[in-house]
This record gives sequence, structure tokens and C-alpha cells, in this order.
Amino acid sequence: MSNDIRIIISGGGTGGHIFPAISIANALKEKNPATEILFVGALGRMEMSKVPEAGYKIEGLPVTGLQRKFSLSNLVLPFKLLRSIALARNIIRKFKPDVAVGVGGYASGPLLWAASGMGIPCLIQEQNSFAGLTNRKLSNRVQKICVAYEGMEKYFPKEKIILTGNPIRSVIDKCDESRKPEARKFYGLDPGKKTVFVVGGSLGCRTLNEVMEKWVMERAASAGYQILWQCGKAYKDSVDTFMADKKGRNVVYSDFIRDMEKAYTAADLVVSRAGAGTISELCVAGKATVFVPSPLVAEDHQTHNAMALVGKGAAIMIKDSEALEKLVPCMEGLLNDPGKIRSLEEAAGALARKDAAQAITNEVIKLIRK
Repeated sequence: MSNDIRIIISGGGTGGHIFPAISIANALKEKNPATEILFVGALGRMEMSKVPEAGYKIEGLPVTGLQRKFSLSNLVLPFKLLRSIALARNIIRKFKPDVAVGVGGYASGPLLWAASGMGIPCLIQEQNSFAGLTNRKLSNRVQKICVAYEGMEKYFPKEKIILTGNPIRSVIDKCDESRKPEARKFYGLDPGKKTVFVVGGSLGCRTLNEVMEKWVMERAASAGYQILWQCGKAYKDSVDTFMADKKGRNVVYSDFIRDMEKAYTAADLVVSRAGAGTISELCVAGKATVFVPSPLVAEDHQTHNAMALVGKGAAIMIKDSEALEKLVPCMEGLLNDPGKIRSLEEAAGALARKDAAQAITNEVIKLIRK
């Protein structure tokens, strides 16, 4: 096999698709630095900026997603799809890839449809326990399907499935308990006090922010524990206003926390949405977690993701609609039950797959050798 390998990676729309795709690209380059990689995404979506920031070239297609509620934009969707497939064929003819990799999201549909029709070997990676619509439609056209959860044969042909896990950021590893005081000091927290890390994603989570504001008003001043709170960029101004006269009440907040490895290390307990990438990181870190799945994502896949862990005793789940009432009592109950915390940590750690990007890379290389 020649060292001159050319690979297209397609998908995006959200960080949950983009960051695993970048992890796969990094693993491919690490295995063979001569590999040439081209990303294909959807025009106007976050991959068009995040991929170049990671050092890779990207081409954009005019494809858009199907709106779940009635929308006039759905009427032009077939025309955008057909145009995107035509443009994808042109990209493939010019780039001449050895393999096409799809990471899900509507952006990957036209590229993999075109590539599979042109005889290019294709692999898709499904991050969620409830398979996305695009990947389900593509499953009969591709050669391999890398998944993160067991039982995915209900969505895909069993003979194509390979259980690899989800690619995660390389800095995430099993948390070193001895570094808890150091990590807490890094964030300006009390190094000796129990800590909860509340994280609602880079843009933020209205529900978790409402729970936190209620906690700050009612419990923070007398709490025997502290909270590290990522409120999200979309809510920064309103949270700044709310917290203006309430600092120092057992809470440290930020719109965005860049060093997630330290945040996980500082925490005795994590409260989070249930995106596939986040779940994979928390399992590798070995953290006890309460998931509050977003009810707004397509096909309610965050609830399916969370329940896959809850069923194995590796997490707790609280519905978004019940979080304001139940989340804080649940947090406090867990903080007062070290045995339950340890049980959740051990079960989550048992599900960890640190080498997912390398495993997917190996499957891509096998397709080229064939």
C-alpha cells in the first residue's frame, strides 16, 4: 500500500460530530503523516470554522437538515440535496480519495451517497446509541460501520458493525484522585471541599442554569460543598448580571471551560447533558455523573445515550422537565453516599474506550488495503 493516502471525512453540524471527526483525522495523520485529508461539511455550519482551526482543509455543501416541524425550508430541501450530491461528485473527482468516512449529521449524506455510487470504499461512525437518520439511510451503501454502543444491529446490518467507541480529545484520561486539590486550586475553589461540576455544553443549557440560579439563591451560602459551573456563551451576560453581588458563595462560574481534564479531576460528581462525545469522555475519566438529557435533539437520542449507561449502573438520569425539582436533592444525596459514587465511577470506567480513534483508523486502513 502506498504512503500517499487520500481520505475524505464528511459530517458536522454540531460539535458532537465535528470533534470526533477531527480526532479521527489526527489519528490518521499520526499513523501516516503523508496522509492527505479533506473535510466536507455544510455551508454556514460550525465545521466550516472549527476544521480549519484544527489545521485541515474543508469544502462546503449547500445541504440543510430536515426540520421536524412544518417549515417552508423543507420544500427546497430536495433541490439542495441534489445539488449537494452533484457538487460532492465534483469534489471526489478532483480529490480522488481512497476512502470516504462519514461521522453523521446531514452534512455527511450527499458526500457518502456520491462516494459509494462512484465505487469509493466508505465507512461511517455512529456516535449515539440511537442511530441518526443519515447513517441509517447510508448503512446499506457502506462497507463498515463503527459504533460506540452495543445492540446497534437493530439499526445496521450486523456483519458491518465494529464496536470501537467514540473518539475523544487526547488530553482526557482516567482522573488522578491525588490531583483533586491542585485542580480545585486552579479554578479558585476550596481544595478540601467536595465539588460538583455542572456543564451544559459550550453554548449553555437553560435548564441547568435555572437550577444553578435557584441553588445560588437558596443553598449556596450554607452548602457544605461547592460548584464549578459552565453556564455557556449564550447565557454569559444574563449570568454575569445575576452573579454580580453573589460571588464567593461556594460557586465558581465561567461561560466556557477550556481545560476539561482539570475540571473533571476537580469534581466528585458531574452534572451534564448527554451528548455522545461528552459521555465517552466521562467514561474515560471515570466520573460519577447525573445526566439531564436535552429534550430538543433529534429523535431524543440524548435520553437513549444516558439510558445506555443507566442500565449498566454507570450513571443517574433526571428528565429535563424534572430537573428544577429533583436535581439538587439527587446531587446532595450522592455527595453524602461515597459508596454510590465509587460504584458509578467503576461502572463508567468499565465502559471506557480510550483508543477509539486509533481503532477507527485501523478499520479505514483495512479498507484501503482491500
